[in-house]
Amino acid sequence: MTAVWFAQRNRPARSHNQPRFVRDRRVDSQVPAVQGPALPDEATVHYVLDLAVRIGEVQMSSGAGASDATATIIAVANAYGLPHCEVDVIFTSITVTCHRGVDYPPLTSLRVVRSRSLDYTRLALVERLVRDITRGRIRVRDAHIELNKITTAPHPYPRWVATLAWGGMAAGITVLIGGDALMALFAGLITALVDRVGRLLNRRALPFFFQQVVGGALATTCALLLVASGVLPDDTRPTLVVAAAITVLLSGLSVVSTVQDAITGYNVTAAGRTIEVSMMTAGLIAGVVLALNVAVSLGLPPQALADPLAPSFFRLPAQIVAGTVAAASFAVASYATPRAVLVAAVAGGAGAGSFSALAIAHVGQITSAAVAATAIGFAGGLLSRRLRIPPLVVAVSGIVPLLPGLSTYRALFELAVERTITGLPTLMGAAGTALALAAGVVLGEYLAQPVRYGLGRLERRLSGPRLAGPLRPTRRRLE
Repeated sequence: MTAVWFAQRNRPARSHNQPRFVRDRRVDSQVPAVQGPALPDEATVHYVLDLAVRIGEVQMSSGAGASDATATIIAVANAYGLPHCEVDVIFTSITVTCHRGVDYPPLTSLRVVRSRSLDYTRLALVERLVRDITRGRIRVRDAHIELNKITTAPHPYPRWVATLAWGGMAAGITVLIGGDALMALFAGLITALVDRVGRLLNRRALPFFFQQVVGGALATTCALLLVASGVLPDDTRPTLVVAAAITVLLSGLSVVSTVQDAITGYNVTAAGRTIEVSMMTAGLIAGVVLALNVAVSLGLPPQALADPLAPSFFRLPAQIVAGTVAAASFAVASYATPRAVLVAAVAGGAGAGSFSALAIAHVGQITSAAVAATAIGFAGGLLSRRLRIPPLVVAVSGIVPLLPGLSTYRALFELAVERTITGLPTLMGAAGTALALAAGVVLGEYLAQPVRYGLGRLERRLSGPRLAGPLRPTRRRLE
């Protein structure tokens, strides 16, 4: 198509599925539903590229992988008449170049991803906008206006609702790992306090590393003080409460996107995400260890670790309900749509149930996590597209109840209080479980694609698992 442009420079060319470009924009009656330059001029190309990179920025800031953002940007550019664009995503910036042959210099647009926040409603609205663009339902200027409305709209829920949701998530996880109703209540209250303090620190522009330090230290200190002051019964150990709070703090890490980028070949972006996840986890570890050491130095009575309960069929229904509550609460805290919250709740319950069933069958923790996450990714990949929900929302919400908060706290307690090297293997096991969860989700989404579209079509059109963006963005293979 590019050769046609420059072989017939005096006569605009058009693709087989795109109407002829009307250069007189004052004739509104002759403007097609989707317009793009047959012979690109700089103003039109810059307009389309700006729209494409802004859509990619929303996806990256919402936790989507680099492959998803790349495919979406190419799809938007193709829909508006730019068939040959190159996209480079390096975690903190997006660069798009439109090649116009040898007679004209390429045009480039750059967008920096400055902030990262969970707003799954915004991600879902952008996905709907991308569907309208790729199906020729909206003009480029109208798409710009719609994108501005999406990005400037406030969150769908008040901030206090998100705080309550974080507390509900901690309560569900406490029950899931063996706590009772009283411990779940205090875990929810402590997590809500940590969220409000983190919100205050975020307004002061404190780096997220130190926010994780404060969150880990605050959660551990509150749990120790509750036991030491006698508010909780003497036989209650704060391990489960702290583990629930740690799981909530771990849930904000983009582990799924990190593994997805590594698997799909975006190594630079994967390396950047790995450093971010490592620093955030290190901050959490530092906060928990600091609180434990201060408690020991102040002479607080040492609290023994709570042993995990033995797997039992009698606890399986309660664990399924707890996983459902935790996943739904995370979806609400991440500002997901009501439909996405329902699907996420089902995914969380199914994931918690399958993980517990495998534990009853004496399957290892890492293997159980991988199998459960694969089932979540597979089911989410099949259902979310039909319900027009980004698979990323279902995948992340579904694996949140399975994050290794209890193993992480046990490892830190063994290292900081008991001073034994047995904490290192425990910590490595927790890291292995987290990676197994992320890899299982990506594998499940990949396995769901042949079921939806057939293996032959998959090989022609796609290059890897897709957790966001259009499924069939372009005829060009993404290599």
